[in-house]
Amino acid sequence: MKFGSLSVISLYILFSACGQTIQRNGQSSNKELKEPLIEENKKQVKAENQSIDQFIERRKWEMVETGTGLRYMIYQNGFGLNAETGMYATVNYEISLIDGTICYTSLENGPRRFLIGKDNVESGIHEGITYMKVGDKAKLIIPSYLAQGLVGDQNKIPPRATLIVDLHLTRLE
Repeated sequence: MKFGSLSVISLYILFSACGQTIQRNGQSSNKELKEPLIEENKKQVKAENQSIDQFIERRKWEMVETGTGLRYMIYQNGFGLNAETGMYATVNYEISLIDGTICYTSLENGPRRFLIGKDNVESGIHEGITYMKVGDKAKLIIPSYLAQGLVGDQNKIPPRATLIVDLHLTRLE
């Protein structure tokens, strides 16, 4: 009888503890660790967006802001097909930092061909190109979280860098 009661009590303690976060040696729960990081990230995103808005205002650019935070403007209209996910796009480009430092350009590296929505380019470029048609020239302002993020590209783009991308969509396949 004692064994049965002890088993029931042990099982009750085990099952009631399963839904709780166990803290050992003074360690915090995941929630306590994540919340300050999330708040700091929100502050960083807000500061970056304010910086982007000021940049646009100083230049008096008329840009569209998408739901993701990408800003774009078509400054030369083409007459070709609309770009869509799944198509191959060929572009001439210039990628620079918000301070004007040029990182990459098709004048040095040649035009870039990539599969829209699939290939390894910034997600902001994948999104931005879908607002273009062949022949369009556009400026994209890509927040860091749609570009190279917290790490940069380990080459010319530093961590948390906002990118200014000048794109000319020359071909779709």
